[in-house]
Amino acid sequence: MIFGDNREAVIKNIKKAANDRDFTAKVEIGDPQMSLDERLKLVNDYWENRKTFSSKINNRIGHVIFNTLAKTIAGSTEFEGLEKLNNLPIGGAIVTSNHYNQVDSLPIKLLADKMHCQLSIVIEDTNLMLPGFFRYLMNYVGTIPLVQSPSYIANEFPKHLSQALDQNNWVLIYPEQEMWWNYRKPRKLQRGAYYFAAKQNVPVISTFVEIKDLPKVEKKDANFYETKYIVHVLDPIYPDVSLSANENAHHMMEQDYKQKVAVYEKIYGKKLNYDFLDWDIAGWRGHLS
Repeated sequence: MIFGDNREAVIKNIKKAANDRDFTAKVEIGDPQMSLDERLKLVNDYWENRKTFSSKINNRIGHVIFNTLAKTIAGSTEFEGLEKLNNLPIGGAIVTSNHYNQVDSLPIKLLADKMHCQLSIVIEDTNLMLPGFFRYLMNYVGTIPLVQSPSYIANEFPKHLSQALDQNNWVLIYPEQEMWWNYRKPRKLQRGAYYFAAKQNVPVISTFVEIKDLPKVEKKDANFYETKYIVHVLDPIYPDVSLSANENAHHMMEQDYKQKVAVYEKIYGKKLNYDFLDWDIAGWRGHLS
């Protein structure tokens, strides 16, 4: 978690990126810096380790911790639009959500639990190197790391994605790519999630998470109110078998973005405008000069 000065530094980065319309900008402070070769080795080692007995034990422990965290940290999460999942075909699906926090997979985990589905999470490769407790979770809760390497994306990644979907898992992919801490607005989406949904012929479960300020101030940082989450389940998006994967990716991405913008404008009662406001950061009591 980020506190104090780091939070304000991150918010300044978000302000600049939003005003520049650079929606995939890295805004976090102190993310691990690794070369492509180092990242490929990291991920290859991850997949090799997954085959070991100790990894299988740690995966069980990791899932218990993940379940506990979901109930304790995100237990107050509310859900709107669950009825839209009633006629979802049995099988795997890709879930899309806005990316606003280090533990923003927890509300989606609770949603998957409600629908009796296992959740796999696509993560950026360097997340396997996060400090301390987060590193353990990233390595042992069924994550699928993504390396920005053409050969890995073309060969390795689809294989692991397909295995998860074949087990009827939901696979959470963040089409905004980078995490923007407590940022309320839906950002422009990247096409990868929709391309893979089309290639695997699975639906996209479209969600948007509303971040609501609570009246209580955080214990660890008086500049912030506590927040809670409301997961809005939007219309599922299906590939069109008459279109190519590329065509589908474009159409599905556009539909998902429109849905996320529409629900944002409805719940917050304002038109989407990317010019930065202090309000864009949920819970923040401060002000950028």
